[in-house]
Amino acid sequence: MSSSSSAQAAREVIAARLRDMRIDAELTGHELARRCGWSPAKSSRIENARTPPSDADIRAWCTACGGESQVADLIAANRQADQMYVHWKKLHRHGMRRAQEEIVPLYRGTRLFRVYCSNVIPGMVQTESYAAALLSTIAAFQGTPDDSPEAAASRIERSEVVHQGNHRFALLIEETVLRYRVGDAETMAGQLGYLLAVMALPNVSLGVIPSDARRRVWPLEAFYLFDDRRVSVELLTAAVNVTSPSEIALYAKAFSGLSELAVYGVKARALITGAINSLG
Repeated sequence: MSSSSSAQAAREVIAARLRDMRIDAELTGHELARRCGWSPAKSSRIENARTPPSDADIRAWCTACGGESQVADLIAANRQADQMYVHWKKLHRHGMRRAQEEIVPLYRGTRLFRVYCSNVIPGMVQTESYAAALLSTIAAFQGTPDDSPEAAASRIERSEVVHQGNHRFALLIEETVLRYRVGDAETMAGQLGYLLAVMALPNVSLGVIPSDARRRVWPLEAFYLFDDRRVSVELLTAAVNVTSPSEIALYAKAFSGLSELAVYGVKARALITGAINSLG
């Protein structure tokens, strides 16, 4: 799926929601158009995803159908149709350093980070050598330019928000992440040692979900919650950016449930120390 077809698919989802709303309200297309003060052709173009609706169009449609409660979600989804699904290969086509730099404003503007990772150490607490090893592997897999040393340095610079400014971090990782070998033993030892140091910071909460935890929330794909404004979900082929308030609320609910499975403090340190000792 290309980025353009992904955007079109997102618009079709929005159009389908508007169509369902009209049907649930028992309105014909002509009646909807009359209530909104439009031509029937405009209603048809919006409903069939041929014309993207404006914010005002969505408000008018929802009001005509008695669906005012859905306005915020639909507007957020409509605004993000072009950015909600971005292929990694497109994002990394000129290398990965630029991708690290582009999200610096988002990091600096976020006060509360809630991060869940089931595959790798969260980016903002990676060491430079761990980041370089990981990014080099990603570039090789994707077949994109390998600028992993420069990208890793940019990632570390971006991660200064952990130590500077008024930011709080709630980080959750699965215990298996501590055992996955990214880079050599020295790289892993340095990364795990850095985790022990970071979790002592007053603005950082680091929870580790034991592999034998009784699951009430199943292991999920990695996701990053930036305040209550945006969720970035990391898939194999693409980054999915979620801004719909109801979807953000579901990720917040999932994070809360996963937090209850984690151990903290002394118990988390013991799991990290055990992973270091296993490096041999």
